[in-house]
Amino acid sequence: MSYKQVIVLRVDLGMSKGKLVAQGAHASLEAALKAKKHDEIMHDNSFNQWVREGMKKVVLKVESEAALLRLRDLCVRAGIKNALIKDAGLTEVPAGSITALGIGPDKEEKINKITKDLNAL
Repeated sequence: MSYKQVIVLRVDLGMSKGKLVAQGAHASLEAALKAKKHDEIMHDNSFNQWVREGMKKVVLKVESEAALLRLRDLCVRAGIKNALIKDAGLTEVPAGSITALGIGPDKEEKINKITKDLNAL
């Protein structure tokens, strides 16, 4: 069984490359921490397995906030830990802007069902 994490970034906000990377890092870390906490409570080993496999990550893009929120809803329904990132508004985008979504880590096939139609950043 293979595990991965997906980071989805909004490209419609016109964020610089550096800002995109920072928002993706926030999404990755927050989602991973949620998954790790869930595994500790549920006595699951998914997070540790993902780490042992090399922490595979894929970065994808969406064109709108609505698309990102749809993905989050699909993750919630599928039971996949996720993290929606809202920016503090100190640099490039207004405060409260939803910029990114971290999905997983979880089973690759489970995440693929949700993200299969998205394009790479």
